[in-house]
Amino acid sequence: MSKSRALTLLLVAELAAMSLWFVSAAILPDMIREAAISPARQAALSSAVQAGFVVGAVVSAVLGISDRFDPRRVFALSAIAAGLCNGVLLIAPPGSIPAIAARFATGALLAGVYPVGMKIAVGWGQRDRGFLVGALVGALTLGSAAPHLLALFGGADWRLTVAISSVAAIAAGLVGLAVQLGPHHARSATFDPKSIWVAWTNRRVRLAYAGYLGHMWELYAMWAWIGVASAASYAATMPADAAITLAKLTAFLAIGLGAATSVVAGLVGDRIGKATTAAIAMAVSGASALLVATTFAGPAWLTFALIMIWGASVVPDSAQFSALVADAAPPEVAGSLLTFQTALGFALTIVTVQIVPVAAAAVGWPLVLASLAVGPALGIVAMLRLNALSKG
Repeated sequence: MSKSRALTLLLVAELAAMSLWFVSAAILPDMIREAAISPARQAALSSAVQAGFVVGAVVSAVLGISDRFDPRRVFALSAIAAGLCNGVLLIAPPGSIPAIAARFATGALLAGVYPVGMKIAVGWGQRDRGFLVGALVGALTLGSAAPHLLALFGGADWRLTVAISSVAAIAAGLVGLAVQLGPHHARSATFDPKSIWVAWTNRRVRLAYAGYLGHMWELYAMWAWIGVASAASYAATMPADAAITLAKLTAFLAIGLGAATSVVAGLVGDRIGKATTAAIAMAVSGASALLVATTFAGPAWLTFALIMIWGASVVPDSAQFSALVADAAPPEVAGSLLTFQTALGFALTIVTVQIVPVAAAAVGWPLVLASLAVGPALGIVAMLRLNALSKG
C-alpha cells in the first residue's frame, strides 16, 4: 500500500470517528427545546467527553496500548464501540445521567482513536511529520465540525445528527482496519509504565507539553461554546431564531476552517520550524479571542468575521506540538507519550469546558472569551524557550 493511500484511508477514518466529539454541543439548543436541562447538566454533556477521554488516555498511556498492540485494531475497536455508545443518546432521556454516562464512555473510547491515529501517521515519515500530523489534526477538526453542519441541516430533529454520527464512527472502525503501517512504525515489546517519565526528563518533550497545555486552555472551550456564545452575541442585533441559525453555521465554519489551516501549518512547520509555526498560530488566535470579546453584541458581520479568523488559527498549532513530541521521543514509546500528552491536555479542558458557561452567566461572555487568550500567551513563551534550546 502506498503512503498516500494509507494516509487517505487514515484521514477518512479519523474524520468519521471524531464526528462523535461535539454531538452534544451541536444538538444542545434543540435538546433544550424538548426537555428542561439544568446549566450544570448542559455543561456535563460536553465535559463528560473530555473526562472520559482523559481516563481512557491515561490508561492507554500507562499500559502502552498503542505501542504494544497493532494500532489499527485498537483504532477499529475503539471507533466501533464509541459509535455504539453514542447511539445511547437516542434512547436515554435528554440530559439524564445515562446520557452523560454515554458521553463519558464515548470520550474514553476516542482515546483509542485520536492519539492512536497519530501513532500510525508518524510511522509514515520523519522529515514530513509536521505535515502528517497536521493532516490528521485537519481530519479531526473537520470531524469535530461535522455535527454542527448536521444539526444545521437537520433542524430541530437532533436525533438524526446522533444517528448519522454513530453510523459514521462504526464505518470509521472498519476503514481503520484497511490502513497499512508505515516503515517508521516502532513497537514496544515489553510493558514499561516508566516510559512516560520521559515527558519530564526530556526537556524538549516537556516544553512541547507546556505549549500544548497553553493551546488546550483555549481550544476546546472555544470549540465547545462558540455556537452558544455567538448566538448570544447575534441575538443582540437580530431575532432569536435567526441568531441560532447563524450561530450553527458560525460554529461549523469556525471549527471546519481549522482543518485546512492545520494542513498548511504542517507544511510550513516542516520548513520554518514547528515551534515557530505554533507560536505564530497562538499569537493570531490569542489576539482573535480578545477582538471577539471586544466586538461581542456588536455588528454581527464583524463578530462573524473575527470568529472565522479565530477558528482558522486556534487549532493549527496542535499538530506541531504532537510532531515536536514525536521528534524528541524514542520511537518505541512515541505512542505512549503522545497519548499522555493528550491526556494532560484534555484534563485541562474538563475545567475550561465546564467553567465557561458558569463564568459567562456570572461575568458575561466578553470577559470569558478574553480570558481564553491567557493560554496562547503562555504557550508562546514555551515555544520561544524551545527555539532557544534548539539554537543553543
